[in-house]
Amino acid sequence: MKTLFDKIWDAHVVTEVKNGPTQLYIDRHFCHEVTSPQAFEGLRARGLKVFRPEQTILTADHNIPTMDQDKPIRDEVSRFQVDTLAKNAQEFGLTYYGLGNPKNGIVHVIGPENGYTLPGMTIVCGDSHTSTHGAFGAIAFGIGTSEVEMVLASQCVLQTRPKTMRITFKGKLNEGVTAKDMALYMISRLTTGGATGYFVEYAGEAVENLSMEGRMTLCNLSIEMGARGGMIAPDETTFAYLENREFAPKGDKWEEAVAYWRTLKSDADAVFDKEVVFDASQIKPMITYGTNPGMAMPIDGHIPEPQGNDAAGKNSFEKALNYMGFKPGEKLEGKPVDYVFLGSCTNGRIEDFRMFAAYVKGKKKADHITAWLVPGSWQVRKQIEEEGLDKILEAAGFELRQPGCSACLAMNDDKVPAGKYAVSTSNRNFEGRQGPGARTILASPLVAAAAAVTGRITDPTK
Repeated sequence: MKTLFDKIWDAHVVTEVKNGPTQLYIDRHFCHEVTSPQAFEGLRARGLKVFRPEQTILTADHNIPTMDQDKPIRDEVSRFQVDTLAKNAQEFGLTYYGLGNPKNGIVHVIGPENGYTLPGMTIVCGDSHTSTHGAFGAIAFGIGTSEVEMVLASQCVLQTRPKTMRITFKGKLNEGVTAKDMALYMISRLTTGGATGYFVEYAGEAVENLSMEGRMTLCNLSIEMGARGGMIAPDETTFAYLENREFAPKGDKWEEAVAYWRTLKSDADAVFDKEVVFDASQIKPMITYGTNPGMAMPIDGHIPEPQGNDAAGKNSFEKALNYMGFKPGEKLEGKPVDYVFLGSCTNGRIEDFRMFAAYVKGKKKADHITAWLVPGSWQVRKQIEEEGLDKILEAAGFELRQPGCSACLAMNDDKVPAGKYAVSTSNRNFEGRQGPGARTILASPLVAAAAAVTGRITDPTK
């Protein structure tokens, strides 16, 4: 009578503190340049080594430029952070995929594509969107810098056991509706705090029909409704994706692993602390209109009036609309935009580029649109070129950039200027997230492609 979450969590408990946290063993630890420097400093100060170096993987992603990566990083702070990561990797004997390495890319893209992310694992990273890896039937969650140090030193972390929630998407998605739309729909219904304290398992026909890329997008956004993480039971789609990946098991070990992975599903009579059901056929292409991912609506909808009697809530709603330059009752379909960003750990995978390229094929980018198309890794970029998608994009007037977190967050050169509107496939639309004063409209790769071609918010299904 166990949920999938219970099975994996229970298998990783080292000790339990009475009326306190659990000491949880961690199978895989990913690090990037932003949240790890102080953790390594802490190890140095205490004269400690990394306890199990083969289980920690480092990559540079947040601060790196997406053009001219063969030249030194211009921004001093960014250059220092990336150089520090390289030095820490060398000093502590850790695997590091730095600039120029063919395995370099966004941490949540390179983990799965290299077979480092596997079903049944516990996975952590000093990054909130670590929940992405839960798509493989793993317990994956973000941790703070002091916890990064804890995992480096002991391969364990102290965690309070979260409650469990199952979100079921019944039925099939309509044409042109993606995993990103499912996520924005779900967050708009549950709100940005609706899953606080829970670990979510996604289930139902619409989830089972998603590709691994789609599942990663859905799990990636779990954190945006307050969840500790999101996960999906592994199945034939998972196994097909992982087979022959470089660091996935091989030969007899593969057969053994798959036999175990098949047991990783919630028991038929498992009880969740909370159950939520959505009808997948009701979901349309979605966009955000405010400054958090929960402020989302169907692309053909109208911005709602503030709900309820809570004065603080109304103030924050009005503040968000003022920042965006929108009003309640307004329709955003047809509204001109300035920038389009395809990429990030949410939508920077090969499927996202296939979707975007299929839409723009034979069309032309709108003249006034600045488009940043940023693969999530060098492996994704290589695949784009092998499939000839780069030629389709080029013919339509787009330029492919080099991998990195790019315009998801203003930590590198790709910043949206103040007051400009960006249709972005990333995960957050907070004030200033894509640059001081930038106005972000979150959407799927299809909606982004339609905006890039028409120069305005456009329903790709029409």
